[in-house]
Amino acid sequence: MDFTIKAEKREAFGKNASRRIRKEGKIPAILYGEGTSNIPLIMAKKDIFKILKSESGENTIFKVVFDSEKRDTMIKELQRDPTTDELLHADLIQIAMDKVLRVSVPIVPVGEAIGVKAEEGFINFMTREVELECLPGNIPEHIEIDVSNLHLHQSLKVGDVAPPEGVKIISDPATVLVLIEVPHKEEVEAKEVEEEIISEEKEPEVIKKEKVEEEEEKE
Repeated sequence: MDFTIKAEKREAFGKNASRRIRKEGKIPAILYGEGTSNIPLIMAKKDIFKILKSESGENTIFKVVFDSEKRDTMIKELQRDPTTDELLHADLIQIAMDKVLRVSVPIVPVGEAIGVKAEEGFINFMTREVELECLPGNIPEHIEIDVSNLHLHQSLKVGDVAPPEGVKIISDPATVLVLIEVPHKEEVEAKEVEEEIISEEKEPEVIKKEKVEEEEEKE
């Protein structure tokens, strides 16, 4: 999806000016660009949220328009209030579509592991993202990994992943992404205790029912 975000150049600075901007539903921002001066901007919060809610999130490339200029841009960093999580400020970076970028994208497992389906294990997500290099137009929304052939104690590492065409994964190949593990002993014992309690709760009901039937027969 193509995003074009309208912004305006920021003329007033300082805490009071920033408060006024935020009261209007906007935030201060800075556009960084290689070989150009930094440009202070004002952007609508709703536009930032629209980008963040898109499938590619912070890796979304969008056009920011101000005055008579239009530039390809990505979110570099967002600043939030540590108490309220309110969005306070955005750092943007100008993108050259013919230059390689370094970005992080999420890992998405597909399939059901044998170790989970048939061997009573569970899948432990050790690493949620991988770092990669590619041209801006080749940034994937995510990297899929097939876990269906994994047995207990087996794992998938970064080195096992085949990246999409035009993408180079630069995370350490030895980094474990997912691991099929056996439930901890405490979890197994807790499950056994729970089953015993359920069994004990049901047993008196059966006995009671049998006694009632005996008494009915005697009558």
